[in-house]
Amino acid sequence: MNIVVYLKQTFDTEAKIALNSSGKIDSAGVNLVINPYDEYAIEEALKLKEKFGGEVTLVSIGNERVQEALRTALAMGCDQAILVNDPGLDNPDEWVKAEVLAKAVSTISYDIILGGRIAVDDGSSQVAVRLADALNIPSVTSILKLEVEENKATVTREIDGGTEIVEISLPAVLTAQKGLNIPRYPSMMGIMKAKKKELKVMSLADIGISIAELPGKMNTLDYSLPSSRKAGIKIAGEVADATRELARILREEAKVI
Repeated sequence: MNIVVYLKQTFDTEAKIALNSSGKIDSAGVNLVINPYDEYAIEEALKLKEKFGGEVTLVSIGNERVQEALRTALAMGCDQAILVNDPGLDNPDEWVKAEVLAKAVSTISYDIILGGRIAVDDGSSQVAVRLADALNIPSVTSILKLEVEENKATVTREIDGGTEIVEISLPAVLTAQKGLNIPRYPSMMGIMKAKKKELKVMSLADIGISIAELPGKMNTLDYSLPSSRKAGIKIAGEVADATRELARILREEAKVI
């Protein structure tokens, strides 16, 4: 079985977001990691490989730093990786990402495509369904359980207030939700082996598409940080006096009572 995992590198969820002089998000000095939900997709891919044999191929878009995330996933047990790195992909929207991923995936053989249900940086949850549409294959999102048999998959997916079971023909795009599995850590042997595994860097021309074919559907006009939270008020004095003052503030200033 040939399994593809499309992977995104994101900021560490503990990282402090800052804007540079150009008003864009500054990644200098920030720890970048595999998107946490993509780790569940990687683990599920490796479990399928262990059960059915075959290969796990990683596909990603980005600059040279993305190779760090890809090497980590290779150390977990994936077999090879493709990185599309092109100057024309400076700030692609979700439609462009899906089109590029579809072209890259089309260069290899695949039976199933896995990814995280959402990226923790932009939170769009669009790439998977757009990718499936570009490849003209079905998709199921937010899966909690996956069973594969021959050319079909039975998945349990999370929905509002519960779960549903869906049977889907392969190939298909599936996105992983927390609870699907527990991602493994790279072993020391895996880290050493990852250094020798193929990580192919490709341009748009290499995958047969030009930037002129990728007009994009959305432009980000501006970034802004949320307003600083105001400091709390400390009310001094005896309990009875402080309570009366608190009630006055809530009634007259905050106007919540």
